[in-house]
Amino acid sequence: MAVWIALMVPAFLLAGNLGDVEKNDSSAWLPSNAEATRVLDQAKKFQPAETLPAIVIYDRPEGVTSADMAKAQADAEAFQGIEKVVGQPQEPSKSQDGKAILTVVQVDDGNEGWDGAHTVVGEMTAVGQQGANGLGFHVTGPAGYASDSVTAFSGGGALGMITALVVVVILLFTYRSPLLPLLPLLTAGGALVTAEAVIYLLAKNAGLVVNTQTSLVLTVLVFGAATDYALLLISRYREELRRHEDRHEAMAEALYRSSPAIIASAATVAVSLLVLLMATLNSTKGLGPACAIGIVVGLLAMLTLMPALLVICGRWVFWPVRPSYGSVGTAKDSIWTRIGTAISSRPRIVWVVTALVLGVMATGMTELKADGIPSKGQFISEPQAVVGEEIQSRHFPAGSGDPIYVVAKAASAEQVRTVLSGIPGIAGVAVPVVKDGDVFVLGTLSDAPGSKAAMRTVEQARTAVHQIDGADARLGGSTAIALDTQQSAARDAKVIIPVVLIVVFLILALLLRAIVAPLLLMATVVLSLGAALGVSALVFNHVFDFAGADANFPLLVFVFLVALGIDYNIFLVSRVREEAQLHGTRQGARAGLSATGGVITSAGLVLAGTFAALGSLPLVFAAQLGFAVAFGVLLDTMIVRSVLVTALTLDVGRWMWWPSKLSTHRDPLPVSHGRPPLRRRSAGIRKMDEDI
Repeated sequence: MAVWIALMVPAFLLAGNLGDVEKNDSSAWLPSNAEATRVLDQAKKFQPAETLPAIVIYDRPEGVTSADMAKAQADAEAFQGIEKVVGQPQEPSKSQDGKAILTVVQVDDGNEGWDGAHTVVGEMTAVGQQGANGLGFHVTGPAGYASDSVTAFSGGGALGMITALVVVVILLFTYRSPLLPLLPLLTAGGALVTAEAVIYLLAKNAGLVVNTQTSLVLTVLVFGAATDYALLLISRYREELRRHEDRHEAMAEALYRSSPAIIASAATVAVSLLVLLMATLNSTKGLGPACAIGIVVGLLAMLTLMPALLVICGRWVFWPVRPSYGSVGTAKDSIWTRIGTAISSRPRIVWVVTALVLGVMATGMTELKADGIPSKGQFISEPQAVVGEEIQSRHFPAGSGDPIYVVAKAASAEQVRTVLSGIPGIAGVAVPVVKDGDVFVLGTLSDAPGSKAAMRTVEQARTAVHQIDGADARLGGSTAIALDTQQSAARDAKVIIPVVLIVVFLILALLLRAIVAPLLLMATVVLSLGAALGVSALVFNHVFDFAGADANFPLLVFVFLVALGIDYNIFLVSRVREEAQLHGTRQGARAGLSATGGVITSAGLVLAGTFAALGSLPLVFAAQLGFAVAFGVLLDTMIVRSVLVTALTLDVGRWMWWPSKLSTHRDPLPVSHGRPPLRRRSAGIRKMDEDI
């Protein structure tokens, strides 16, 4: 306890600085060899480096007046006085229908990223709304969306409180004790702060890429996973308190019995997350080790700080239902005992029907549209940038103010301009600018930047300019960055998913000393994942009407659900194996379900609740990730773990443990309930029947 208190003092100071090292610019997430990344360096000689265009839109439905044009001109001059506004704003231009005005301001995001843009956009909005007299004012474009993203992510503090509240409520319901939930909450909170401190040091000194998304996922993952480990430990500790009069001995036995499963499950999650280091997308590559650190620190806290707190507090922390020495638990009468008994009568029918239902649910994956979310579809509500983009698309070419650009050899300037002009989807091409042997050509997209149509245009334009002999042409811009991000995410999924499956299988094989059980468990996890993604796709498309899903969404859901789903497999099957060594596999399956069904369900509720808390943020990506993982975890704990795995174990029997020695242990012969009772049996025979 003293060690952890001493550790928390510097950890609090370091964790508070994590936001200072976050990189929220999407271009920083790309690999260095992506075309959009390489062309950024080449374009620095033609445009200010590290700038975001802020597209300013004025509109008046009945038509803008000369006074409105004068205000737009005055505002443009005022924008120049705002710190971090670079160069001279574009001359305000009136739309052809005379109902809107557009100007573009370059904002230096520097080292502050989105936060710097948020400050500038706030000052520009104050200028634009002053004396508007009914003239609409909106800031959109990359700077506008960056500002609205900061506002959306500002709910991260509230997310932590909501997550903690969810944990407390579920633990109160689980233990019916007003005091016990405080211990896992304090331990998980300490683990989160310590993990954030370690991540800050790595991001500052070792080049680890983290962003706001990393911080949000880390919060819910640490609270959820660490509380899961606490539930398993507390459950076993409560069992041992009934068997041991000394609480120290009870905790020693509880740690001895539960720590292998806790360590194995944490190792599975951490190693699976570390596989994300193979990603080309820097945001994904950074998310993996950051979350793995959270899992490892949470494990250490639950195996050191949590036992210390429990032993210091004593039995009274379980008040009002304290587990007294010599008392008997109620596991024999639990719902999980009854479920196990019901499954044991027809295990094959149960697992076949359950697998078929999950397979039908998985067919919904055909409707999953994980090819990126358009800029205006990223928010649950419609902030300023979304409204501004919609107004812009009605009165100007949708790509105005956020162009694509090509950097090539100066000798090919006219060829590049001619080729770009002939690409469908490009509304206009600017006069080429030549400097130091290179040419810089801007092109205005007809469709909204980042949209699927705009990405198709970028792909066609890239193909065309790459074919110009000797031009060495590269195409960049925000839409090109979005396209490269999408392609990198697709590549990462193809590489990482098989590796994670292999890693998880090897961990299970080592833990269970078997091959059959890991194969069956992996099959149930993959089936559960497919069902969760299938239902999620249907809900996203037909209930919430989302515009799409992030390209990285399937990979993240896969990693979290597979790794965390294996957690529950380990909790259940390690206990089944322990019981099977004493009573045989089939009785062990029922005993394991009775002993762990409650704790696995509670753990699933906690983890699902923490991820569901992501829905409190007004971001489509957060809502989608939160729903998919929460639904998948509930499906895993309520159906897959409790019904499917138990039924498979009962049906396969001792062969689950092949080729280990346990597979040679035959189950005791069951008592036949169909024969008529023999009333005159000897007491010895009746005793044998009872023992059997």
